[in-house]
Amino acid sequence: MNRIVRENYPVSKLPEELRPTTDLNAVVTVTIEEDTTGGEQRPDQLMTLEEIFALRRPPYLTKEEIDDDVRRDRDMWDD
Repeated sequence: MNRIVRENYPVSKLPEELRPTTDLNAVVTVTIEEDTTGGEQRPDQLMTLEEIFALRRPPYLTKEEIDDDVRRDRDMWDD
């Protein structure tokens, strides 16, 4: 896991949404860690089977739609 720690970092240099205080003269410790639980995969990482299944779009076909597809396929075989 990649981790960066900066101690005594001036609050005034932080983006506004990350400032824990309105005192711009304060100093803080900033810790940045790589998120390995989610987000985009790096090209050198392979996806697990569970991740692939989680990303797939379920078909959401009704029983009638499935029956129609099978019937259509059978009708093509008879031609």
